[in-house]
Amino acid sequence: MKLSGRTRITGLLGYPVEHTLSPAMHNAAFEALGLDYCYVAFPVHPDYLEEAVKGIKALNLCGVNVTIPHKEKVISFLDEVDKEASIIGAVNTIVNSDGGLKGYNTDGRGFMQSLVECGISAEGKEVLIVGAGGASRAISYYLGKEAKKLYLYDIEKEKAERLVSDLKKIFDNIFISDDISKTEKFNILINATPLGLKEEDPLPFDAALLRSDQIVCDLIYKKTRLLEEASKKGCITLDGLGMLLWQGVFAFEFWTGQSPPVDIMRDALYKNVG
Repeated sequence: MKLSGRTRITGLLGYPVEHTLSPAMHNAAFEALGLDYCYVAFPVHPDYLEEAVKGIKALNLCGVNVTIPHKEKVISFLDEVDKEASIIGAVNTIVNSDGGLKGYNTDGRGFMQSLVECGISAEGKEVLIVGAGGASRAISYYLGKEAKKLYLYDIEKEKAERLVSDLKKIFDNIFISDDISKTEKFNILINATPLGLKEEDPLPFDAALLRSDQIVCDLIYKKTRLLEEASKKGCITLDGLGMLLWQGVFAFEFWTGQSPPVDIMRDALYKNVG
């Protein structure tokens, strides 16, 4: 990749970001299309989020992705927020256009496309999402359209209650789950927490009672211990790589106005995943 004085910069705001695969994925796509763009990961401590967002304008960045823990808080620093992202209450993609910053959310669409690729449908199913942060908000907005019943759980109960309250303004099939020990009642179980990033992390829910006809998803983009335990039970399992890929595809389109080479982005992910 050659950099020049005309190179457009995109990147990622998060904390931490050392583990991210997004630079490999996006830079491979830029290079394949011959675009003079570059993607960089920026570790932004929560105390400096506002300054970092101002820096997008000051440095004339093309746009950025946003990840944990900034997806919800970043909204207050933007000039405009897409209707869908506003409903979701979280932003994962920012576009800098004519000095104005507009926020979008491509996580939900990315997750649903990853399900489609694996032949998985949530239609008519009972679904549990553990975690009520930005990623959970994005996928629950889409799953609420398909699932028979959607249950939300978070160790911070008030956080889950806020998300359920927001979703109930749109859907009538959304519920709080106070007890996730009975995993057998759900058709699809999704981990939307950071539990699993570290080997020593506890499981987000008990895998002992899982059945072979259940689907277990983890938004973390590696084979976590949860997915390993679920596989032993015969469950269909899905990690977060597909969601990462497709949310990146949609973000790429926002920044460049072009469709990226999906297979090249996918290959870059699998070559760099640990």
